Amino acid sequence: MNRKKRLEKGIESIEEQIKIHESKLKEAEETGEEELAEYYHKDIARLEKQRKQKEEKFEKQ
Repeated sequence: MNRKKRLEKGIESIEEQIKIHESKLKEAEETGEEELAEYYHKDIARLEKQRKQKEEKFEKQ
């Protein structure tokens, strides 16, 4: 598998994780679990940063 394919799969995987975290974030906010919601906010930001880095590498290929 070439590098471009791996980057593409990595981007898709990160996007799936973001969707999962967003649904868990919504649930945590609805139940009033502020610490958990804060964790998901931070983790989503981290995942978005990773996605952006992989997209930049993908575009350079």
